[in-house]
Amino acid sequence: MKKAGSAREVLAAFLKLGLTSFGGPVAHIGYFRRELIERRRWLDDAEFARLLALCQFLPGPASSQLGFSIGLMRAGFAGALAAFVAFTLPSALLMFAFATILPAMHGAYGQAVIHGLKLVAVAVVAQGVMDMARQLCPDVPRVVIALVAAALVLLSGVSWMQLVVVAGGALAGLAACRGVQPLAGSAVAPPYGMRAGVLLLAVFAVLLLGLPLLASTGGGAFAIAEAFYRSGALVFGGGHVVLPLLRDAVVTPGWVSSDDFIAGYGAAQAVPGPMFSFASYLGARLFEGRGGAAGSLLALVSIFLPGLLLVAGALPFWHSLSRRPLAARAVAGVNAAVVGLLAAALYDPVWKSAITGPEDVAIAAVGLVLLMAWRASALVVVAWCVVATLSRVLL
Repeated sequence: MKKAGSAREVLAAFLKLGLTSFGGPVAHIGYFRRELIERRRWLDDAEFARLLALCQFLPGPASSQLGFSIGLMRAGFAGALAAFVAFTLPSALLMFAFATILPAMHGAYGQAVIHGLKLVAVAVVAQGVMDMARQLCPDVPRVVIALVAAALVLLSGVSWMQLVVVAGGALAGLAACRGVQPLAGSAVAPPYGMRAGVLLLAVFAVLLLGLPLLASTGGGAFAIAEAFYRSGALVFGGGHVVLPLLRDAVVTPGWVSSDDFIAGYGAAQAVPGPMFSFASYLGARLFEGRGGAAGSLLALVSIFLPGLLLVAGALPFWHSLSRRPLAARAVAGVNAAVVGLLAAALYDPVWKSAITGPEDVAIAAVGLVLLMAWRASALVVVAWCVVATLSRVLL
């Protein structure tokens, strides 16, 4: 990491990224690299790769954790907070705005727009599965791990199977990914030691165990905070992979309808910044008519907090652990299992909720071609899917 900077400098850099980083978590990595390595030269490729590997291994929103970590290394905890707020705020405000106008979209035109957003989700998640599979499953053992993970999740139908799959992926990686080697280069050292790391991890654990107790006695806001904190604490791979966990958290208990959930997820593809800002929309819908802004803020803080606590707590240990071959093999297995989780989510709930006939398949397929072959912006895909579904009502 190069010489220290200021929190104001970090805020400016990540606000630019928060306003322009379209395309989801995989694309965010490219934006970060261009802005922070090539343009600003805050860190080198080896440091960037080590931080990225840690963020991919830990549960939570990987691109937000990466930005938080870079801000932390650049300007301490003030820089970490500046990076998180600047990168998240634009998308959070846009998703809150969408939640406020959703009740007015119950006519034929509004429903067509919502259905178009569901088809956006099909195209974007399909692209995510293909891109991640290409990058994270380059050999037969990791392809097998991904396929087994997807099959177990789909056949079991229970949310806790995701944890089993991730743990199994780590074990399978240790056994089957023997050719994976640690990243070369200097390890990244945070501006604090292991004692501070232990304290941060302890806060994470206390909240993970304590919030369910508060939710069982206090209900209300505690129950919502617990649901989003649990989702953020248990999702591996971030981004699209949070979809099934959030669905179990808010749709299964009947807090948000399945249609509203998928529509919001589709809208999340049209905004820059982290996919976890989807929580802003869900929190606003949960508190509709009684403080939507407060619900949005509660959901956002609750879903992001565990991942940020984990990455901050793990950084002092990662400084030495990242150079060990066993860690690299376990990360490779977890990444392959995450591909399987995302593939399962593509089928249920995304495909099952959005595809009603051959016309929907064709619209989503064109969206996928726009993303993969033409490298079109996600905004172009949103425009295509919404216009195509609206045309069926107008014509």
